[in-house]
Amino acid sequence: MSMDRVERANHILDRLAMNGEVSVNVLSEELGVSPVTIRSTLKGLEEDGYLVRTHGGARPTAYRNIHLRQSDRVEEKERIAAAAAALVRDDDRIMIEAGTTCAMMVRYLFGRRGVQIVTNSVLVFANARNNPQLSITLTGGQFRPESESLVGPVAERSINAFNARIAFLGTDGFTIDRGLTTQLVEGGQVGSLMRARAEETWLLADSSKYGRSGFVSYMDIGEVTGIITDDALTAESVKELEEHTQLRVV
Repeated sequence: MSMDRVERANHILDRLAMNGEVSVNVLSEELGVSPVTIRSTLKGLEEDGYLVRTHGGARPTAYRNIHLRQSDRVEEKERIAAAAAALVRDDDRIMIEAGTTCAMMVRYLFGRRGVQIVTNSVLVFANARNNPQLSITLTGGQFRPESESLVGPVAERSINAFNARIAFLGTDGFTIDRGLTTQLVEGGQVGSLMRARAEETWLLADSSKYGRSGFVSYMDIGEVTGIITDDALTAESVKELEEHTQLRVV
């Protein structure tokens, strides 16, 4: 892939993130190349799993592979993860949903003692298993490789058997009007159940997620105890969110 092609691909992915869909003709005008060239770039991105081509354009895939997403906004996610871990006490009971920031959080639990974790995330398990002070329960369920998560009826029954002080959730995007959203219906069900079984619910989401919506809305902003995010939010966005829930900016 030449550098020009890489730049085109990045431009297209940026447009998808902002607009939710792209047009071949609009991209052709923006980038100053032929529609044939745009279609070729879209074909390559579809083969790599980044998008799905449509008549005259493209839309995002239902998800990006979680291993690719782990490299996005790492510094911001690490700050959010550390702030979330600071909420956890010795001998605590917590639930952790699948997600890249949630998976990072357990690395910051070293030094805590006797923490019991219920999670549907294989990544959370991988990051936590070498800490002898963490007691980890994997929910079981149907494995989703794109999110490294366990979902479905078995996972849901498992979650319903436990009680927690805090549930930590991730999201594919959140807005005031649509609340917390995800691309997978089953993922939304897991998040809703974790909230129902916990005394507090905290959303861990970097600022790029605000204003974006996934396929499924599964929780209102006001239903979470608070949101931990990074300091790239605009002052207007901070004010909007603080009208609905607690906000911790790190």
